[in-house]
Amino acid sequence: MKRLTIRDVAKRAAVSVGTVSHVLNRPELVANETRARVLAAIDELGYVRNHAAGQLRGIKSRSIALVVLDFDNPFFTELARGVEAAASEAGYLVILASSDGSGEHEEGTLGMLEEHRVAGILISPASIKPSAKALEIRRRGTPIVLLDRRRSRRDQCSLAVDDTSGGIAVAQHLLSLGHRRLGLLNGPDHLKPCVERREGFIGVLADAGLSVALEHDLETKTMTIEAGEAAMTDLLARPRPPTAVFCGNDLLAIGAERAALALGLAIPQDVAIVGYDDIRFAQTSLVPLTSMRIPSYELGFRAAQLLIDEAAHGADHRHQRVLLQPELKVRASTVGPGNGGRVTRRRVRAASAQ
Repeated sequence: MKRLTIRDVAKRAAVSVGTVSHVLNRPELVANETRARVLAAIDELGYVRNHAAGQLRGIKSRSIALVVLDFDNPFFTELARGVEAAASEAGYLVILASSDGSGEHEEGTLGMLEEHRVAGILISPASIKPSAKALEIRRRGTPIVLLDRRRSRRDQCSLAVDDTSGGIAVAQHLLSLGHRRLGLLNGPDHLKPCVERREGFIGVLADAGLSVALEHDLETKTMTIEAGEAAMTDLLARPRPPTAVFCGNDLLAIGAERAALALGLAIPQDVAIVGYDDIRFAQTSLVPLTSMRIPSYELGFRAAQLLIDEAAHGADHRHQRVLLQPELKVRASTVGPGNGGRVTRRRVRAASAQ
């Protein structure tokens, strides 16, 4: 079937091609009666405008892009829902992409998005250091809003969660339950959220005259259930394993639960476990997971609003640095039933003794 063009609309409406173009792009220039006739012709023919061609003529794009670390993590899925909702309200399409946590992959993706002339880009960076490609793209006029990262420049918007505060709350919770031998199972140190969560957690322990033993402080290359299960198995095999473990995200924590239960340990009596993000699976994990809740949907929604506003208003846009607060959700993985809110621990056996 032949693809309809603007010429077909002009012929049906008995107007010039230029008039149809004005109706599509600058309707205020066309008389009401003529505009109504053109719109009727568009409806009758089922014509769909070619936005890509419009962009080549200098018409602003109606699409924005979202680049995240990993769509396997439900945190980013919920964030993307927020972005899509805000974009839909404003009449924008969202292009989704993942960097897979790779700086090289991220730069290639950013380059392709610029070639597609998106109106702006939301990005959860793969590295602590600013991407050279992102800086280039911004200099050439495409707005970029940082997600889950605080801005270092005044001329850029950013939305992040106070992860240092989150790490502090986790440490305070575990100390209040009587834990003194704690472990940390965290993601890569090139991810800013992981660094901040660790700093907050370690800082509270230091104030209490405690620390995480070197052999109980593990870093995973990926933040998946499988990585959490493997790391927790290793951790529990070490001398005098911790009685409580803080995991850098919920996927790691769910894996940690699987490892502990497979070794015959009781959660939280033998080992308490805390996650981060409070994804949907946290409440329905093998043992309902205590987790720091991040308002991921709100994060995505507000970020998209800021990006679209910057794309529409350019130099008149007021850049913002938004910092959202996480909230601790206490569940059975740290506070078991019938213990009055405190953990009664049995001696934790090392995996090597099983």
